[in-house]
Amino acid sequence: MRMTWTVIFTDRFNDWYQQQPEGLQDRIAALLWNLRYSGPLVGRPLVDTVKGSRYPNLKELRVQYGGEPWRVFFAFDAERQAVVLCAGNKRSQKHFYDALIRQAEEEFFLHVQAMERRNENY
Repeated sequence: MRMTWTVIFTDRFNDWYQQQPEGLQDRIAALLWNLRYSGPLVGRPLVDTVKGSRYPNLKELRVQYGGEPWRVFFAFDAERQAVVLCAGNKRSQKHFYDALIRQAEEEFFLHVQAMERRNENY
């Protein structure tokens, strides 16, 4: 039997996702399905490591939709979950990666803190 990976969304990502056109949602959902079944084995060209982050496991899901490049940032946590952190359209944004890396790091930090609090309560 093949193992599947849990994919969870932060509130930030979920709020962003719900505001996107249905076609983009479908495209992202299809790629996340692939992530669910292949986990960290998904590689280029669909997934790449984000450079410049303090988290070496920060990844980007590379999405093309409507002729534009979209990026969905995620990381695998200690519980082997893919935590989908934030996303955006990188077209014509000079400082896209700086801004999205900050958001992703903030979200992942909060996620890790919440995990640690849960583990302390057991």
